[in-house]
Amino acid sequence: MSWDYPNPFIQPAVPRPEDIDGLNHTNNAVYVQWCERIGWAHSESLGLSLGDYQRLDRAMAIRRGEYDYLLPTALHDELTLATWLTASDGKLTMERRFQLIRNRDRATVLRGRWELVCIALGTGQARRMPPAFCQAYLPALIDRGDNPLGAPASVDLNQPGDRGYRCGDFS
Repeated sequence: MSWDYPNPFIQPAVPRPEDIDGLNHTNNAVYVQWCERIGWAHSESLGLSLGDYQRLDRAMAIRRGEYDYLLPTALHDELTLATWLTASDGKLTMERRFQLIRNRDRATVLRGRWELVCIALGTGQARRMPPAFCQAYLPALIDRGDNPLGAPASVDLNQPGDRGYRCGDFS
């Protein structure tokens, strides 16, 4: 597959009869649901589940979602959905990207992007990412090439540096 970024976290997807709209294509809302599912699966693979969010009273909430619907998909098309964490300020915000490819012709049918902000679940107000979030998410950031805040896996998350990360300072 021709992915936009290296090392994607991937899941298969196949439109079911209930996913098809009146235009005989996969309904756009279904793609949004698939992005939510893969986002959670990726988070869980990195060691953070909904239970962890609740225990820590923190969550990465979607502040903005953008989806580019490039080509239609149809009933039973075999698809592969990918996601990446592509940016973070190491304090409050992260960016997650998505790409959906139709397997039979390897065409990209959707690209998406979420701007995420860390919030306290109890109040809904923005709060710094707790150390557990930094330790799970920041090493998973991919280097987009144009991303000055993309942290390579070797970044020391407990030392301040030119990327601005310091996971120990959370009040």
